[in-house]
Amino acid sequence: MTITYTNKVADARLGSFCCLLLCWRGSIYKLLYGEFLIFMFLYYAIRGVYRMALTNDQQLLFEKLALYCDNYIQLIPISFVLGFYVTVVVTRWWNQYESLPWPDRLMSQVSSFVEGKDEQGRLLRRTLIRYAILGQVLILRSISTAVYKRFPSLQHLVQAGFMTPGEYKQLQKLGLPHNTYWVPWVWFTNLSMKAYVGGRIRDSVLLQSLINEMCTLRTQCGHLYAYDWISIPLVYTQVVTVAVYSFFLACLVGRQFLNPAKNYPGHEMDLVVPIFTILQFLFYMGWLKVAEQLINPFGEDDDDFETNFIIDRNLQVSLLSVDEMHQDLPPMERDMYWNEIEPQPPYTAASAQSRRPSFLGSTFNISLQEEDMEFQPNEEDDDNENNHGSVIGRFLGLQSNDHQPPRTDSKTKLLWSRKNSYAEGQHKNSRKNSSDQEDNAWRLKGLNTFRAAPLFERPGYHSAPQTPLSHTPMVFPPEQSAPSKPYLVTGDGASPEHQEASHMKKKTVEFNLNIPKSPAGYPREPHLEQLPTNIHTILKDQVEPHPTLENRDETGT
Repeated sequence: MTITYTNKVADARLGSFCCLLLCWRGSIYKLLYGEFLIFMFLYYAIRGVYRMALTNDQQLLFEKLALYCDNYIQLIPISFVLGFYVTVVVTRWWNQYESLPWPDRLMSQVSSFVEGKDEQGRLLRRTLIRYAILGQVLILRSISTAVYKRFPSLQHLVQAGFMTPGEYKQLQKLGLPHNTYWVPWVWFTNLSMKAYVGGRIRDSVLLQSLINEMCTLRTQCGHLYAYDWISIPLVYTQVVTVAVYSFFLACLVGRQFLNPAKNYPGHEMDLVVPIFTILQFLFYMGWLKVAEQLINPFGEDDDDFETNFIIDRNLQVSLLSVDEMHQDLPPMERDMYWNEIEPQPPYTAASAQSRRPSFLGSTFNISLQEEDMEFQPNEEDDDNENNHGSVIGRFLGLQSNDHQPPRTDSKTKLLWSRKNSYAEGQHKNSRKNSSDQEDNAWRLKGLNTFRAAPLFERPGYHSAPQTPLSHTPMVFPPEQSAPSKPYLVTGDGASPEHQEASHMKKKTVEFNLNIPKSPAGYPREPHLEQLPTNIHTILKDQVEPHPTLENRDETGT
């Protein structure tokens, strides 16, 4: 008996909701007219007794009582309690509607999965879907007043055609003291398995899909049974009811208009009709009546679910889909848009104004000038990197925006032979011989500065572990003055400094340092083709030949 008014409020216009105030069926007037008449009768009865039946002393006592009730009536948290209660009830009401079993998906699967147009195939399909409808009727008969009045006993289900006499005897034979709404679902699974074994269902995947859909409907029936069994706690319903009724009982006395001649605060006017008290009654009591109507939507109220209609509809469409419509397809024909890339369905004169172009995105409405849509040339990568490094370096307190050495792993150890060093030095010095001398001088100066600084003040200390990553102790190069020649070999022979370092017994140690390259404090950033920025102190056992890592491992040195 649902009241549908969606069409009346389809368009938002002036007074679109006002027309709903004139409806009677399902309206607040129909719900509240009894309580409202009782409230107004009691209000005017108390008013008449106060004005005509009480003496002066009695009137004074009544006026004190009215002022007391009016002052303390606001202590009742009626808005909070009633609002939360109605929210819980409405949420529960909608969840119950979503739990109603609709067999549309199941009937489609039964019609397509269970094959055979003979009498046996037709019997299988109709029996399967009838079991689903019977399980639905049994659960609705257990929770809905309207359905129970329609089928007060199982014999009525037999007479209505939902159950055969043999099925009724089978159901009675069980003799269980529990609700038997689940029995038809067990029959459904057993009959589905029998159809699969008999070849009526072609594949086990189809059987599994059919059973899964049946289990979904069975779960929904179980939810309906649980909603009917587990209600909102009675104490909460009692609290809300007591709060609302006690509030309006206090209003019968506290909202009386007292004698204006006595100059009570707030009683300067003597009105006959308590307008705002009536509005408050309509709001709060109507709110409570909404909760009372929706707490069990399977009754016979105006907004309760139409369960009998649901049963009739499900039975009719289910039997039609599994019987008359089984493999009954219309002939396939070419549609009228067969050769059209972009079909344009027609519009009537009444709907032509609703035709709209396709929405491409909000940014497609932006208009730009022609000169703003031209691409600008990109700057050189080196300039961008230098500018970026300058900003980041200044922000982090680093020393480089020209020559910042690349980051290397502290565990990395490079074994450089004299031959490789000679070849690399010869290749690089052939290109930048003059700049290497100046760079090497600044490296030595930076190394001395690095060694003299405490550990926690050295660059890169914040990102390095406090314990060494290798058990090999660090070996620093001997004290030297700024050389006049580069470290690397520039000719056939090596420099004296390089020869001295090559005859010392040693291990290779790599330092990843940020060493200033210019006295102005703005070091330069080396390229990959220049000398490595990491200071490699290479001390070797022999001048030549040099063993490789593999040879050293084989010899055990």
